[in-house]
Amino acid sequence: MAQKNGGTPPRALIIGGSMAGLFTALLLRKRGWRVDVYERSSDELASRGAGIATHPEMMVALDKAGVGRDGLGVQLDGRRTFDKTGAVLDENAMPQVTTSWDMLYIRLMSGLPSDAYHTGVRFTRAEQDGGTVTAVFEDGTRETGDLLIGADGVRSTVRNQMLPDVSPRYAGYVAWRGMVLATAASDGTRDALLGRISFSLPLGEQFLCYPVAGEGGTLAADQLRLNWVWYRQASSDPEFEALFTDSDGNRHDVSMPPNRVHPNVVAAMREDAPKNLPPHYCELITLTDQPFLQAIYDLESPDIAFGRIAILGDAAFVARPHTGFGVTKASGDAVALAEALDAAGGDIDAALKAWRDIRVPFGHTMVERGRTLGKLLDTVREGVINDPFGTERTTVAAVMSETAISADMIE
Repeated sequence: MAQKNGGTPPRALIIGGSMAGLFTALLLRKRGWRVDVYERSSDELASRGAGIATHPEMMVALDKAGVGRDGLGVQLDGRRTFDKTGAVLDENAMPQVTTSWDMLYIRLMSGLPSDAYHTGVRFTRAEQDGGTVTAVFEDGTRETGDLLIGADGVRSTVRNQMLPDVSPRYAGYVAWRGMVLATAASDGTRDALLGRISFSLPLGEQFLCYPVAGEGGTLAADQLRLNWVWYRQASSDPEFEALFTDSDGNRHDVSMPPNRVHPNVVAAMREDAPKNLPPHYCELITLTDQPFLQAIYDLESPDIAFGRIAILGDAAFVARPHTGFGVTKASGDAVALAEALDAAGGDIDAALKAWRDIRVPFGHTMVERGRTLGKLLDTVREGVINDPFGTERTTVAAVMSETAISADMIE
């Protein structure tokens, strides 16, 4: 067990109660740390819907966090790409497990005592004094610990204090997302889409879909959901402003709640679907009551450790979602931090330096990987190309074989 001088366990203050914060909290608690997680949202985060591709790195992190990997998601057999008519262009065998945001969140929360997780608490700044760091919150309360970890996402308040000149950089396109109960779809759509990750590649766009667990993490066959994502260009300022101005006229930057997307914007997206996508994807869009909208960003931090303050997960690096690596990278950041603390024998400063030397280069690598995958939106759709990965493949083959793969598969 980790001990400070005098036998008191060290204390970690974790700002942000999503995936990165929960992985970090569980891993540090297993090492004897006192941990408190502070989440600014008062809402139940498990209600947030999105699909997640899993990788071996995440499975290892779940085991090390003490919550296990069994029954985590839906086992898929391979990948398939459809043309606009719904005919199969190409397919391959790439087994993978997909899970849902709520299923993973519930599993991680099950390992954390309720009194260690604080909601509706807004962090404003950190103050350091030698070997301690104090979190100051909006209501004036202060908490002091030995390490403060910013796991508060792409718009991180912790990162903004440490690196005020670092901000997300818009990639020029957006993602529409939705989730549909599979049994609500037609037999033909279920037959086409269940059991695999599937794609469609209109010029300058990408659509993908895969099944995930049902609400509450159930894997019952009649409760599985089909998670879909449609990447679309929005490169000009007027295009972006039109998409991200909500029904009350308020401007958003990264995403907004589904019920705030302007009805005219949703209607225009639905109208475009039959012009670009195969019929079964159009059916999913029609069945989605409130699709939500996300801007695609890159984010790179030149450093992730500042005295007794660290940032990880999306607070430190954001790679485009084509990598399918966001949650896995967050879990890897947390594992690497915990193991660096082990190796340093209680020397927190030495541990943070060693951790930074490992995870900063990895973060840059994943961001660049996301940019490279993003280039596949613009490549030709037919014939053999000299793709961004330096191999002679069709765009279809490159997308299917390079999207959402494990780090050990990246050359």
